[in-house]
Amino acid sequence: MEQNIAKVRKTADHIRRNCKERPEILILAGTGLGDCVKSVMDSGVFEYNRLPHFPLSTVEGHSGQLVLGRFGGKCVAVMRGRLHLYEGYSPHEVTFPIRVMQELGVRTMIVTNASGGLNLTFARGDIMVIDDHINLTGDNPLIGPNHDAWGLRFPGMVAAYDPSLRSLAKRLGADLGMFLREGVYAGLKGPSLETPAEMRFLRIIGADAVGFSTIQEVIAARHAGMRVLGLSVVTNLCDPDNPENATVEDVIAAAQQASGRLEMLIEKVVAHDNGI
Repeated sequence: MEQNIAKVRKTADHIRRNCKERPEILILAGTGLGDCVKSVMDSGVFEYNRLPHFPLSTVEGHSGQLVLGRFGGKCVAVMRGRLHLYEGYSPHEVTFPIRVMQELGVRTMIVTNASGGLNLTFARGDIMVIDDHINLTGDNPLIGPNHDAWGLRFPGMVAAYDPSLRSLAKRLGADLGMFLREGVYAGLKGPSLETPAEMRFLRIIGADAVGFSTIQEVIAARHAGMRVLGLSVVTNLCDPDNPENATVEDVIAAAQQASGRLEMLIEKVVAHDNGI
C-alpha cells in the first residue's frame, strides 16, 4: 500500500509541475466517448504513456489521454480512455487514476460508459442516468490494507450516485429536449459478452443495463468522498429472446453517435451544479 501511495503522489506531482490548472471535476469517458467533451479549452494534455506509473489503456475506442482545462466555466480533468479488469489490470490499477485525481483535489466525478440495454423499453442511443449499480465483477478496489487518509475502511454505498446530481442531470436533460432514462447498471468483468441465460438473470435481479467498467472507479471515488454522476449510453439491446452479436465496432459507432448529446448534457451539469 505504501508503495502505491508513493506512486500516486509522484504522478500527481508530475501533473502539478506541468500544468497550472487544478481540476475540480473528473470526467471519465467510456468506450467510443472520448470526444464527448471535445470542446474543453485545454491547458495541459498528458499521454498516459508519458505519466509516471499511469496504466495504459489497451482497448479500441480509448485514446489514452488526460486533458486538463476549462469546461462549463470550471476546471476539469478528462480521461479519454479508462482501464478495465478484463485487460488484466487489478482493481488497484484500474482505480489508480481516481487516486491521482483525489490527490489533486478533485471532489466530483462524472463517469460515462457504453452499455447493453437489458430494459427492453430502452432504445439504442438512449442515455441512462445511473441511479445504482450491482457489482458482479468479483473484485473490489478496497480489498487489502486501508489508507485512512484516502477514506473510511467501510464506506457506505447507499447513495453511490449522488441524488442531487442525478436530479440536476434529468432536469437539464429535459431543458435540452432529451428524454433521459434512469436505472441500475450491472458491472461484469468481461470481456466475453452475456449469454441469453445471463441476460435473463441480470433482468431478474433488477439491472437495466450491463457493461464491463465503472464499478471499480465509483467504489474508489466514493471511498475518496467524491460525488458521482454516472451516465450510460445504451449501444445495443440485450434481449434474451432475440439476442444479437454486438461487435466492438458497433458499440463504438453507437457511442460516438450519442457523444454530441452527452457533451451538451455534461457541460450543462458542470455549469449549473453549485456543489461542484
